[in-house]
Amino acid sequence: MTDPLVGLPAFREAAAARLAAFPHTTVPDSPGSRRAGVVLCVVQHEGVPSVILIRRAYRGRNAGQWGLPGGRADEGETPEQAALRELHEELGMRVDPADVLGRLDDFPAASGFSITPIVVAPSDPGTPRPSPDEVHSVHHVSLSRLAADDTPRWVPQIGGGRLLQMRLRPDWVVHAPTGAMLWQFREVVLLGRDASQARVAGFLQPDWTRT
Repeated sequence: MTDPLVGLPAFREAAAARLAAFPHTTVPDSPGSRRAGVVLCVVQHEGVPSVILIRRAYRGRNAGQWGLPGGRADEGETPEQAALRELHEELGMRVDPADVLGRLDDFPAASGFSITPIVVAPSDPGTPRPSPDEVHSVHHVSLSRLAADDTPRWVPQIGGGRLLQMRLRPDWVVHAPTGAMLWQFREVVLLGRDASQARVAGFLQPDWTRT
């Protein structure tokens, strides 16, 4: 298998194969639940393949939180359609459905959304043009940083269980839901690990993610 960390063509080849073999889970609809789609968008940044993350605008839902481009599905939309539409609305980037490489597990967020992560590696996405109403800032994390041994940190909690912290830089820590989806992307797509050991639905979520 080609190393997905070395460049975009290698990433596309490895990601497509691994996602095709990945038996993703779908959270069933239930009263009061809402669907959303987010994008793990891999682009070339400063010479290396990287994932786009955003810091949300300091207003409205999830104010100031780290996240992946994406949002709530409109009536009649699939999570994939919602994710690609939101990518364009938030960052001005258009992605052809042909650039979609696959998807990961739905994540049942504490906010009541079932979030579907869509993996894309567009050939010509253009430069991000963030909407100030929705996005405070745009950031890139290299695939090699995501795959590094010291990126995931598991913190024991007083009430039991462990809280995942994805330490992308010394001052940049991302928790679930976004951290959980990044972790599964790392395990399944970048490292090619056993899917049965990479499920994330039960990951602890900080209280502030409920808003």
